[in-house]
Amino acid sequence: MKEIITPQMIRWIVIGVVFAAVGIGLIKVMAGMLAWPFALATLLSGELCTLLRFFAVNRWVFRHHHLTWRRLWRYHMVNALGFAIWWGAANILKSIGVQYLLASALATFVSVGFSMFSNFYWVWRKPSGKTRPPHGSMESPVTTRR
Repeated sequence: MKEIITPQMIRWIVIGVVFAAVGIGLIKVMAGMLAWPFALATLLSGELCTLLRFFAVNRWVFRHHHLTWRRLWRYHMVNALGFAIWWGAANILKSIGVQYLLASALATFVSVGFSMFSNFYWVWRKPSGKTRPPHGSMESPVTTRR
């Protein structure tokens, strides 16, 4: 029987929680201390955390030794779709009478579920039988020495 909660999934969740805290910290610095407009602070914080989280997830969670533009693009698409799913679910739940904070929390579960599935089965899926980095790699192929 296949494990549902794997060490890889736990690392993915840990990174998500860590970067949620980092994002809030960045917003505090940019909007609270530097008095930047909140919209700018959230945009920059979100994009910076998305990029840093991509590198961390790529290496620590999925153990890829190379980066690809394709994977980075897919990761950005998954994040954008995850936000759209969260936003839509939160607003639909609120419109049918769910209290707004509960609607937001429930929508988070839907969004995280989509993100988890997309990350594990699309963004970081390992191609079978390939020894070279996929087309669009950010690095040259790694050669193995014996």
